[in-house]
Amino acid sequence: MRLNEIRHPAQLRALSPRELEELAQEIRDLIVRTVTVTGGHLASSLGVVELTLALLTRFDPEKDRIVWDVGHQCYAFKILTGRRDRFHTLRQLGGISGFPLRSESPCDAFGAGHASTSLSAALGFAKARDLKGEDHRVVAVIGDGALTGGMAWEAINNAGVANTDLLVVLNDNEMSISRNVGALARHTSALRSLHLYQSIEENTERLLEQVPLTGQFLVKAGRALKRGVTHWISPEHGTLFEALGFDYIGPIDGHNVGLLTDIFAHARNLKGPVLMHVITKKGRGCDYAESDARRYHGVSGCAPENGEPKRSSLSYSQVFGATLCRLAEERPEIVAITAAMPDGTGLTAFAKQFPERCFDVGIAEEHGATFAAGLAAGGIRPVVALYSSFLQRAYDQVIHDVCLQKLPVLLAIDRAGLVGQDGPTHHGIFDIAFLRHVPNLTVMAPRGGAELQAMLAYALQLDGPCAIRYPRDGDVGPLDAPVPPIEHGKAELLREGSDLAFIAPGDTVARCLEAAALLEEKGLSAAVVNARFIKPLDAALLAKLASRCQALVTVEEHVAAGGFGSAVLEMLNAAGLPTDHVLSIALPDHFPTHGDSDALRARYGLDAPAIADRALRFLREKRAPGE
Repeated sequence: MRLNEIRHPAQLRALSPRELEELAQEIRDLIVRTVTVTGGHLASSLGVVELTLALLTRFDPEKDRIVWDVGHQCYAFKILTGRRDRFHTLRQLGGISGFPLRSESPCDAFGAGHASTSLSAALGFAKARDLKGEDHRVVAVIGDGALTGGMAWEAINNAGVANTDLLVVLNDNEMSISRNVGALARHTSALRSLHLYQSIEENTERLLEQVPLTGQFLVKAGRALKRGVTHWISPEHGTLFEALGFDYIGPIDGHNVGLLTDIFAHARNLKGPVLMHVITKKGRGCDYAESDARRYHGVSGCAPENGEPKRSSLSYSQVFGATLCRLAEERPEIVAITAAMPDGTGLTAFAKQFPERCFDVGIAEEHGATFAAGLAAGGIRPVVALYSSFLQRAYDQVIHDVCLQKLPVLLAIDRAGLVGQDGPTHHGIFDIAFLRHVPNLTVMAPRGGAELQAMLAYALQLDGPCAIRYPRDGDVGPLDAPVPPIEHGKAELLREGSDLAFIAPGDTVARCLEAAALLEEKGLSAAVVNARFIKPLDAALLAKLASRCQALVTVEEHVAAGGFGSAVLEMLNAAGLPTDHVLSIALPDHFPTHGDSDALRARYGLDAPAIADRALRFLREKRAPGE
């Protein structure tokens, strides 16, 4: 059967294992053709095609609840649940999301984008079903990378005694974005090597003859599947999951669609919490993605035939990583911490150059922040590199463990601002609001790569906690550009002006300079200030500009509530200065959608023409009639 003939997942139930395998290849071809153009999560979605087919053969996504963890492996699921015709719009403005999205399809039971949430949500679905007296199954699909997150283990601990039916599918591909680390990764690695999986991998047909899925298998199902296939084949191997109250099945070959559908058929009828351990290969079916799954976990676009990437300019992440390496060569007390993101945060080179000084804590941002606090209390200078949207998880630890004790921990906040196609789960638009009110914390934002280098060196001299936020996109500019010395709490006046003043942090400064040039063409004189510091603000410079300019315009790629503009208003108010001539240009009070970053800036009024237009209208409103 051809993929374009599948209009509803129920049609999959009539297909033979061979037809499902043929369909799997069609799905992979579509994913590769699409993602190499739109960008997205390639290797992770290629690895779960057979698993997705088997799930949809035995479970009804419109009735049963299938909860995907993180969700970057859900492309095959989207294709098979009514979105194949729109799949070419993946991650584009106005198109379908790259993650599960409840508003997009009734088959998307729960939205996701961050790791380790599926088990808690699935347990909630299961208990809601029980309380309402409903009759459907609940399945959580979680990767072994997401299983390094503490929230997943909190849910496992709760589910083991919750007295409810729940199937957890552990998609074990030895990776999250980078190779998994820690004791849990070693545990699943040991399980992976057990007899059942090895036999399936070596000769599936011979194994099925020895362990048929009918006859003797069914006789033993109540005993063997209840205790877990691994325990049945190799009784001496007790598992951590069984100790926590789960019945364990596996390991299972995650690319044998016939075997998967048969075992799902039995597993769905088991009572209580069940964990099914499935072994998959990230990037399966695409040679270059399979051979280098880290590189092709997420792509911004590449040649479909060989995976050659589109040319891209130097990123802030790369500048951060290279600069930290240079600083660490001179200062042996500098160490780096990442939460399963050495590649994404630019720490790959640091990890290679200083393997004993780079700590990957897994998907455990809370632990990473407090671990850094302990290192700092012990006389080390830790640098914690996290995406802005992932730092949200470590909010309490930043306050309680780092800032309250005034420990010299540097938070390197990547992906600040709009991040484009990854959308609302990944936009870094809340960190200013949840950081600037924390005592003892210094917050900075560079307007280019040269200033980022200077800020990193400065921050690592401070006797207290500091955060530096920088974007995913943006022109880093020449790294050898002259940078005035960083002075604590001092901004940089880049352009003089008398009519109005733009005040902005980070890469929004460049758009303010463009806006000032556009206003100059209309006969207006606009100053531009590179704030440099979000906390503390340069109160003296801002007060001076407030007294001589008819309007102050703050610009930030962040929500308005509690953001940089709010900080400026608070400072002026505290100084007894008027605030009615201050315009704050920021993101509105809703979650921005996914799409190209420049298109999003245009939509939300944060590109140079929109900034200039809003400033001009505001200035005209403030001037007296006839002026």
